[in-house]
Amino acid sequence: MTDWLKRDGGLDAEEFEESCVKMTTVAHSAGLLMYRQRGAQPEVLLVHPGGPYWSKKDDGSWSIPKGLCDPDEDPLTAAKREFEEETGCRPIGDFFALGEFKQPGGKIISAWGFEGDFDLTCFRSNLFTLEWPPGSGRRNEFPEADRAGWFVPTVGAQKLVKGQVQILNALLGVLREAHRGP
Repeated sequence: MTDWLKRDGGLDAEEFEESCVKMTTVAHSAGLLMYRQRGAQPEVLLVHPGGPYWSKKDDGSWSIPKGLCDPDEDPLTAAKREFEEETGCRPIGDFFALGEFKQPGGKIISAWGFEGDFDLTCFRSNLFTLEWPPGSGRRNEFPEADRAGWFVPTVGAQKLVKGQVQILNALLGVLREAHRGP
């Protein structure tokens, strides 16, 4: 390895290789999209991210309950854990795979659908710590998700971040096929 890597406290060859692997590793998240049938259209449960960055954003900022998978963790297990962390509700049901969805930033989301009903008054979310305002030295706690809501598909598609609309569309495709029957 060339000397410039070690100059001025730089990386040695092994540290450089590890940093390259970290930069090329694709983040993998897993999530659940709960739906319920009300009237002619299904409704989907979405969560709004917590924290100061998202506080004044609405359309194009909501998400399915999801989070990062640990490296050796089963993605469905991670999806169930993240759903409970972000909503306060243990997911129970028949889970069906919707697929893996590449996001605009490169992250992959493995997603499952399931039918359920969630009482929004029971919503609660885990907290995370963030220095806010940036550079202030003050650390504050914020909820991972600050609210949840049920949405018909057309409204859900408006609320979702752009990369997750394909997850909603996959769920709707499965529901259409199930409605048609064999």
